[in-house]
Amino acid sequence: MKRTTLNIALLTLGWLSLGTAEATVNAKDLAANLAFRIGITDNQAGSHGTDCASLGADWATCYKAEFTLSNVGKTPVAGDGWSLYLHSIRRLLKIDHPGFTLRHLTGDLYELKPAPGFAGLAPGERLALPVIGEYWHILESDALPRQYVVVPGQKPEVLRRSDSENPKDVIAPITGDNWKRSAGDHNRLATPASRFDLLADRGDARPASAVAHRFIPAPLRQDVAEGSRDIKSLALDLPGLAPENIAALKARIGVLGLAADKHPQVVTGRIAKDLPADIAVTGGYRLTIDARGIRIDGYDAEGVFHGVQSLLALLPLNGGKVAHMKVEDAPRYPYRGYMVDVARNNHSPAVLRRMLDQMAAYKLNRLHLHLSNDEGWRLEIPGLPELTRVGARRCHDLTETRCLLPQLASGPDNRSGGGVLTRKDYIDLVRYAAARHILVIPEVDMPAHARAAVVSMEARYQRLAKAGHLRAANEYRLLDPADTTRALSVQFYDRRSFINPCMPGARRFAEKVIREIAAMHKEAGQPLEVWNFGGDEAKNILLGGGYQDLNGTDPGKGRIDKAAQDRPWARSPVCQSLIAQGKLKSVDELPLIYAQTVSELARQAGASGFAAWQDGLKLASGPKAFATPSVLVNYWDPLFWGGDKEAYHWAGKGYQVVLALPDYLYFDFPQEANPREPGYYWGARDTSTYKVFSLAPGNLPQNAEIMPDRDGNAFESLSSEEPAPFAGMEGLAWSEVMRTDQRLEYMSYPRMLALAERAWHRPSWELDYQKGRRFKLGETNWVDRAALNRDWQDFAAVAGWRELPKLEKAGVRPRLSQPGVKSTAAGWEARTELPGIAVQFSRDGGKTWETFGQSAQPGPGETPLWRTQSPLGTVKGREETLDGMAP
Repeated sequence: MKRTTLNIALLTLGWLSLGTAEATVNAKDLAANLAFRIGITDNQAGSHGTDCASLGADWATCYKAEFTLSNVGKTPVAGDGWSLYLHSIRRLLKIDHPGFTLRHLTGDLYELKPAPGFAGLAPGERLALPVIGEYWHILESDALPRQYVVVPGQKPEVLRRSDSENPKDVIAPITGDNWKRSAGDHNRLATPASRFDLLADRGDARPASAVAHRFIPAPLRQDVAEGSRDIKSLALDLPGLAPENIAALKARIGVLGLAADKHPQVVTGRIAKDLPADIAVTGGYRLTIDARGIRIDGYDAEGVFHGVQSLLALLPLNGGKVAHMKVEDAPRYPYRGYMVDVARNNHSPAVLRRMLDQMAAYKLNRLHLHLSNDEGWRLEIPGLPELTRVGARRCHDLTETRCLLPQLASGPDNRSGGGVLTRKDYIDLVRYAAARHILVIPEVDMPAHARAAVVSMEARYQRLAKAGHLRAANEYRLLDPADTTRALSVQFYDRRSFINPCMPGARRFAEKVIREIAAMHKEAGQPLEVWNFGGDEAKNILLGGGYQDLNGTDPGKGRIDKAAQDRPWARSPVCQSLIAQGKLKSVDELPLIYAQTVSELARQAGASGFAAWQDGLKLASGPKAFATPSVLVNYWDPLFWGGDKEAYHWAGKGYQVVLALPDYLYFDFPQEANPREPGYYWGARDTSTYKVFSLAPGNLPQNAEIMPDRDGNAFESLSSEEPAPFAGMEGLAWSEVMRTDQRLEYMSYPRMLALAERAWHRPSWELDYQKGRRFKLGETNWVDRAALNRDWQDFAAVAGWRELPKLEKAGVRPRLSQPGVKSTAAGWEARTELPGIAVQFSRDGGKTWETFGQSAQPGPGETPLWRTQSPLGTVKGREETLDGMAP
């Protein structure tokens, strides 16, 4: 095999030369001829004889797979002169084939390279490469596409057959028990048959007429009277609202087909301070519909706005009859949020605006924008062009002076997941949100999950230093160049994943970014109110509890050389100098010290609130340790890992706790336990809309009686903490598995509606918190499960009959629940999670489809395919056989 040397000169075509030897392989031809596919052979390898501990697997847990290389072309694939770059969300621990070597670069990026002596692949030939990875690989979405080949001196090329968002192009079907994490995984595989039983247990679906008075989110009080109004068009007379608020409402009215005609019904509104005490709060309102007209009395402008949204929520698409009624309503929580991660994979301003429209319709009032992470920096910051020139792009540049290395199936040319929010984009987005009474909370994650910023500022340093401007080059430098710390971050990056708070540039960088973003908010007309610092996971994962030293004897822990691992910043000379001077006791203090510094900078920029993930503040004495009047904690421990208790502990210390519970509110998690359903799953296997709806946020231990843990097993929760109020809750759309706007909407809707219901309205079946009470699924019966299911069926009917068509009309493409189907002696029966969704079947392998009903059913002995279709027909569900597998 010919050896090559690295040549870092940029060529005129803008790609990196990887060698000086004359190429013997054509990269384009190789990408066209070579196919790559993953096959999972054993997701419980440690239980079947594989020594995962000796491979250094966390908690001695590993899986077996095969990487299959195929020559699908008509010419041979050469035995050398090329490398294949691939992504893996799990650490790859071993390749067991003499013909290839496997090397980890950074994050999820690996190089698979032919070893000396590899003979290549003849046309039609396949080669299976056995590999072992850490943890599990139980979902098709774990397999990332866009593997690419690199040939020295040529442009990197994506494998033609893997440039796809269709999982079947990169992974074989996951079969047998490989959809399970372990022998103790007692989740039930979601199939049409198992879904039918699950849905039947929740009761029968309601017709649309049975929920004509119900709307989402449910109000505090509602009195329905005799009589009705037939509403086909609306006009607004709302002197208490700003023009931009009225414009937002008119836009919503137009989408719903209710724009004013010659004879509209007029909605009058006023700001009134004489409301009953329990609705005389921010966002509170009274809606009256009677023979005299439609009137809204809002405690403030936000309340009037909510009152109009409630009226619109009562109406079906294109209007209809609404009963005379009086609604008195106010939010349960002041913070009702949705977080969108635009850092890992970017999402367009258009889909974010569409999301703000839906948030406003369902009375969510906080858009938490996760703007930076290891994989990307999204927001343009004047004066720091590298943040977006480098940090917002991913390409195959081993020096990372032009871009970040590819991650998360981005390809070598930034074809997926990249992009920038310009300053104007951001200002327009904040302005758009403000018109809908939604506060935008920017998050710039520090000091960990900061690789995009660190690498970008290194590129800035190199540019300015080369020009002889050393002082300017160091102004925002975020790493100590002499630091030799050996650390691995949560998502497998080295020390460059961490901003070094000991560097003078770290403070200056935070100040610059905060001031620039505050200026954007001011220009948008919504002053910066809350700054989210992030603060999570500033640690070396190899020093965690699932590892032991090489001489360890615990069979349940991975064996590694712990002496070769450091805490973040431990070998930084700058930090060691501060310790020697007595200015710092230990590098372990740095995340808290940096958080306190940033809180002061946020206060100086006008923010009254400082927010962070709770692990970033764990060493603080309490909220008074920070500079802002209020300190918000986004609490993200799962309930079954102690979150049912610790959340109260944080609230009791005086923090404003925003529940971000992974097992209920992480919307990047799958919506059912099936290997074809996408998502991450470290905290839950099946976060369905029903599960989100069933959350009791004010009595967290209660949830242990309703839902199992991530493995489908019951867990016990004891109400042992003193009760303390929470500030609110938010759904979270982490974007590692959301590479497209379409996938963002698939993961967000209709779960967002259940989130809004729980954030706004306390249900009758949520018990008061009572210290000393024990809850466990299958053992205790404190919760009125029948009341929960009745409430659910009302909610589901409104969501299915009335809200799904509105989402479609607004251009949203929600996920459709898969059908529950049962074959009986009397024929077939079918159910869906939400009524109004059509169940369809195909007798001819998916060529033609029929809508299931009394007059259209498969015949005895037939094995049709099944799917669902949305009310307006714009969205089709996943096609599957009766056993839940792909056709």
